[in-house]
Amino acid sequence: MSTTEETTAKSAPSSPARTGLRARIRLPRLDGLRGRLIITVVVVALISAVTATGLAYRESRNAVLKRAQNTAVDDFRNRVEQLAPELDVPSDPRSMARFANDISSGLRGSLVVAQYRDYTASSDPSADRTRITPELRAAVRTQTRVSLQRVEHGGKPWLVLGAPVRMDARAGRDSPGQPSGVEIFAVVSLTEEERDAAELVRSVQGGLAPVVLLAAALALLAARTVLRPVRKLARATRRLATGELSIRVEEKGRDELAELAHTFNETAGALEHSVGELREQEALARRFVADVSHELRTPLAAMTIVSSVLEEDADQLTPDTAHAARTVSAETAKLTRLVDDLIEISRFDARAVALTVHSVDMAEAVRGTLAARGWTDKVEADLPPDIRARLDRRRLDVIVANLVGNALRHGAPPVTVTVRAADDRLTVAVADHGPGLAPEVARHVFDRFYKADSARSRSEGSGLGMAIALENARLHGGTIELAPPAPGVGAVFILQIPLRTESAS
Repeated sequence: MSTTEETTAKSAPSSPARTGLRARIRLPRLDGLRGRLIITVVVVALISAVTATGLAYRESRNAVLKRAQNTAVDDFRNRVEQLAPELDVPSDPRSMARFANDISSGLRGSLVVAQYRDYTASSDPSADRTRITPELRAAVRTQTRVSLQRVEHGGKPWLVLGAPVRMDARAGRDSPGQPSGVEIFAVVSLTEEERDAAELVRSVQGGLAPVVLLAAALALLAARTVLRPVRKLARATRRLATGELSIRVEEKGRDELAELAHTFNETAGALEHSVGELREQEALARRFVADVSHELRTPLAAMTIVSSVLEEDADQLTPDTAHAARTVSAETAKLTRLVDDLIEISRFDARAVALTVHSVDMAEAVRGTLAARGWTDKVEADLPPDIRARLDRRRLDVIVANLVGNALRHGAPPVTVTVRAADDRLTVAVADHGPGLAPEVARHVFDRFYKADSARSRSEGSGLGMAIALENARLHGGTIELAPPAPGVGAVFILQIPLRTESAS
């Protein structure tokens, strides 16, 4: 018996044990870049560790089982060669049983079965012989050397050996001799070898937790190193968005982050330069408007005086001359209002406006505004008594005059003014009963120089009244809003400012 041959068995080595270890790492934000980076590194480390454990288990198990298998084959072959000459053939059951027991005594924890013709002898008659598969029995009948097979039985691994006993065994392994008709089988337990492989795997598994924790720590450190420039860049971007155009970030290294920082600095520099130019141009434009408006006031004052004299004497002039005098007077008045509005807007832009606050009776103030412009009979006023507030009366007059004038020009009667005070808020509502404002007009109603009818090149207003009214409201800490459309009502503008009430003295 010189060589060994392994027969393929149905049973396969058990699959690698899966670890139940879970790394519990508290992450600042799982949906953030740092969290994703840490999770990625930990998952890669865990997969690598589990894969290494599985490969180690498979290789160590195969190595241990192969070594045990080779040892068992050598011992089995040696025992058979040693005891075969003492076996009488033809044999009887007693000789077969003795032969099986003698071979079993030299094999650790094994079951030996000897078969001759129609009877079988075993070293343990009560043992289960089903571990000797038909495939192995067929291989023993056709082969002259030791055949083997690894099987799973009862949840445990076994090595089953089988060989035919030759008559002239003393001739040596190179001269197998004549067949005797005796077949010898040995069932060897591989439980201890399997346990050794499992112990090795458990020892490897014990190192998974430190490996994963170390990977998480390294990932956190790497995330801090990588994301620190990103956080600085984010802070700089927020400061840039708030108007701090001189902000810059430090450029370190020559990697992609350094390139990003360099791009940010270039963008911030270009933005600062562009905004600086725009601000300078805007300041020049505002100064130009203010200077021109102030320069126009003196000639406009003289023109107003002259046009007033001409208008007073218009009845004594010829019809064409009288019409021209009245036209010049009206256009001079419009130009005067436009210049006054431009000066007012330029003061708001230059933040050179201050409130002169007094205790104001709202009913008296609104009546005064309507009376000064001859609107008392055209406007219905709902003015409860005893509503007082601390505000700038002149600027309140500008707000109410612009809102009411806009309603009278573009709405339809009746025009109503309602004053209310509640929850420390003063509310003045101006409503008309016209068609209201179209959505595209409502979006621009407070824009400067905006006129609802763009086809009209000439109009009574300058297009600055609503913008000036809104600026005055904001100066008081309030606002003006256009109420949503309602059935039977046209445009409704609502002024809201803090009340700051005072009791009447």
